[in-house]
Amino acid sequence: MRRREVITLLGGAAAWPLAAGAQQAAMPVIGYLGTTSLAPTTLYVAGFRQGLKESGFVEGQNVSIEFRWGEGRPERLQELAIDLANRQVTVMFGGGPPAALAAKSATTSIPIVFTSGDDPIKIGLVSSFNRPGPNVTGVSMLFREVEAKRLELLRELVPTARTVGMIFDPIRSSEEVETAARRLGLHLHAVSVATEEQLEAAFSSLADHRVEGVLVGSTPRFVRWRQRIIRWAALTSLPAIYETREYVTEGGLMSYGASVVDAYRQAGLYVARILKGEKPGDLPVVQPTKFDLVINPKTAKALGLTVPDKLLALADEVIE
Repeated sequence: MRRREVITLLGGAAAWPLAAGAQQAAMPVIGYLGTTSLAPTTLYVAGFRQGLKESGFVEGQNVSIEFRWGEGRPERLQELAIDLANRQVTVMFGGGPPAALAAKSATTSIPIVFTSGDDPIKIGLVSSFNRPGPNVTGVSMLFREVEAKRLELLRELVPTARTVGMIFDPIRSSEEVETAARRLGLHLHAVSVATEEQLEAAFSSLADHRVEGVLVGSTPRFVRWRQRIIRWAALTSLPAIYETREYVTEGGLMSYGASVVDAYRQAGLYVARILKGEKPGDLPVVQPTKFDLVINPKTAKALGLTVPDKLLALADEVIE
């Protein structure tokens, strides 16, 4: 081999690490902003990663994820969102309305994908479902819109009930459920719960008012506190209906709603499409087309309830 060829080969070899380093530096970065913390949302994060993987993106291989957690403190989210924006992440993801709104206020240029249990138009995330906006799109789970249906299902389970309870997040409204209760001829005793420490007093109030069932409102806080909520429902012997199946798999009685895990998977798919060059404004907000009814007969038996055959037949999943 000639001396000049050897020098050329050595020079190329010396450049390889530099090329690899440049390629690594160009790896897209997703800024993941969570409203709560990792522990109660592990399945959701797995769903998000699954959506990315289905589209060819694997964390650590061809995409990086920077996680920031609000730890259930909404006041922290704005600072965390600004931090991600300052790091110039490629795409920002907001898990839940508080995180999504914080992300939107932190940047008008970085693409944002969200998941939301609230109507994203009403809370100001997007201008419409079909043309969401210049840099924001996502997945709407419509939890609050199906709370009235949850009340109907609770009535099916406890047909003799005349007074039912509800615990709800004070940043949300219980108006839709109150309207549904009047339509069903039920008296509704609604109690707002802002902190985990208030749960005991809330369930004591429900017991004092002799409610015959309780609807647990839709909010990220309650998902985070679900084990304690399930325990208080059991201690007060109250049939309860929840928003997601995670409550039921952990001992709750019944849930009805869109799959949160699948919503996060859909969000991962949207993030991947943006990483491939699509614009958020061209991606309509995803809306659920299927809502799952999940029932735990063992919990029903512990409460002295017999689940009607009609409900069992309607159930998408029965937790044995």
